[in-house]
Amino acid sequence: MKRHRHTPEQAVRKLREGERLLNEGKDLTEVLRHLEIAESTWNRWRHQYGGMNVSGAKRLKELEAENARLKRLLAEAELDKAMLKELAEGKW
Repeated sequence: MKRHRHTPEQAVRKLREGERLLNEGKDLTEVLRHLEIAESTWNRWRHQYGGMNVSGAKRLKELEAENARLKRLLAEAELDKAMLKELAEGKW
């Protein structure tokens, strides 16, 4: 299969479509072939986005980005604090 990165919104849409096809009685392999994704991708998406709507997936992605940014800021602040502490103790 061709490698392709999906946005969270696309993943949620494909999950919904896949669930609909499964409920219609299609086999999982047929559904995955129709959606053009691997079974591991299907399972990962179900675990990550299961029961979520498109706006929820978008919000999750935004929160993850904000969380990463805040973690970087905190790490930089902690480094600055440690550096100032060493300077104050005269260990440089």
